[in-house]
Amino acid sequence: MSRETILEPDLPIVDPHHHLWERPAAMMAALPPPKHGFEHVTRRVPRYLFPELLADMTCGHNVKATVYMECGSMYRRSASPAMRPVGETEFVNGVAAMSASGLYGDVLACAGIVGHADCNLGGAVLEVLEAHIAAGGGRFRGIRQSASSDPDKDVLGPLARQEGGLYMSAKFREGFAQLAPLGLSFDAWMLEPQLPDLIDLAKAFPETQIILDHVGTPLGIASYAGKREERFPIWKANILKLAALPNVAVKLGGLAMVFPGFSSFMSDPPTSSEALAAEWRPYIETCIEAFGPERGMFESNFPVDIGSCDYDVLWNAFKVLTKGASAAEKTALYSGTATKIYRLDL
Repeated sequence: MSRETILEPDLPIVDPHHHLWERPAAMMAALPPPKHGFEHVTRRVPRYLFPELLADMTCGHNVKATVYMECGSMYRRSASPAMRPVGETEFVNGVAAMSASGLYGDVLACAGIVGHADCNLGGAVLEVLEAHIAAGGGRFRGIRQSASSDPDKDVLGPLARQEGGLYMSAKFREGFAQLAPLGLSFDAWMLEPQLPDLIDLAKAFPETQIILDHVGTPLGIASYAGKREERFPIWKANILKLAALPNVAVKLGGLAMVFPGFSSFMSDPPTSSEALAAEWRPYIETCIEAFGPERGMFESNFPVDIGSCDYDVLWNAFKVLTKGASAAEKTALYSGTATKIYRLDL
């Protein structure tokens, strides 16, 4: 049972960003003591598969469908390194087929699939993309390749896996150029100081649909502690530049992660939807004003965002933020934009 009354329970939702994973007991036992907020979330949610996703989709909000976002799950163990991510698409397409059977109700989990392919392969990434399409059962829509990096390794903690400048690399862009001819989109996860790299990439490839994840991930931890508000004008200026590019859309969410450093993260007792909305409002409202509802979409980022709230409370917080929006604006923000961008057959 939800600890809050569900707001606007009939409003149709397409959740365009969630993950599925399982961390076996042996893997969890081998983990070192958590030092970063992201590690606390991993320990809290070792398993998030179709039953857990279905429970969230049916928690009281009217979630019609979802788009799966890559997270390194179920890679092909025996494949070449380049081809291993295709296993994730195979796995998720199976989940989508289960949901589409109708045995679990009218919801369509994983109606769209965004996988991973390494654009650093250059032109050779085409073979990987074609394998994803073949494995996706008509549901494969694009890839995500994170560029998240910061000189302060404590910002990303266990996710600090690469150096900066990925999206500016000539080899990466050679691979990135393979997306548009196949009709594939690109989800970009990066940190707020890196947004100029995405602006440059989007200008260089105007035919490629790009989606900025998590409103660009504002920072307020490690060396950025206490500097989030100071950096807000820098973030906003880059958001306005991205919004001026018609091939870019934005996902409205991800602010429940550790990175922004909001007091709601891991709070006890958990923060209410009203309080979450107050924390997130400057970023969400700026993005909606800049991109318009037609290029903005609310996302759950579950189960990662469970660090600040449950699924039902998260969508309540978004609904608090759109209390004064028109019916048309709500349709776009909660379902229409995601359906259009990811070309969902609902």
